[in-house]
Amino acid sequence: MLRLSRYGGNPNIGVFAVANESFAFVAGDASPEFVRDLEEVLDVKTTMMTVAGSFVVGSLVVMNSNGAVVSGLADGREVSIISECLPCHVLDDPLNAAGNNILANDNGAVVNPLYGQDVIDAISDALGVECVPATIAGCNTVGSVCKANNKGCICHADASDDEVQLLSDVLGVEVRRTTVNHGSRVVGAGVVANSKGALIGDETTPIEMGKIEDGLGLY
Repeated sequence: MLRLSRYGGNPNIGVFAVANESFAFVAGDASPEFVRDLEEVLDVKTTMMTVAGSFVVGSLVVMNSNGAVVSGLADGREVSIISECLPCHVLDDPLNAAGNNILANDNGAVVNPLYGQDVIDAISDALGVECVPATIAGCNTVGSVCKANNKGCICHADASDDEVQLLSDVLGVEVRRTTVNHGSRVVGAGVVANSKGALIGDETTPIEMGKIEDGLGLY
């Protein structure tokens, strides 16, 4: 299932929510309509919260079915909210926007290449998958320019053939280049998805929706 939505007046909905196959964490000030869209389209249980007192939950959290990684700026109460749903690792690194810097599904993860090996190992342990450092289309913030589920992956429209192949190898899925929200290459910021559906920023064109649906295997 696919559906267009927005968070307040913002079509970059992936900045404000994150999901796996069972749960979604969403900005604490999200509208009832946005929360309903998440629950219906992704078939998940939603929890409204902040991270580091901020509503940019999708930028600061990444998760798969095995665990979650959250910004080191999160306070104890926020970490405990996530930990009630699945194991949670606090990212102790200056590059602490986990959702922006880490792309993951249940098969693998691609991470910002500026992370040290000890941080990469900790992320790997938390998510229960192999982590590979890489850039996509010259961007270190791989989570912001890609979105993956267990059926597929969409990525920055300017990703090279080698980068697309790396994503496919690490994540174990087919990969498709696309844009979102009428030409934005920051596709991770415009989509919240799991293997059951995708919520997409409402400035996305029909052609983009078709590519996203195909890329994430949601046809």
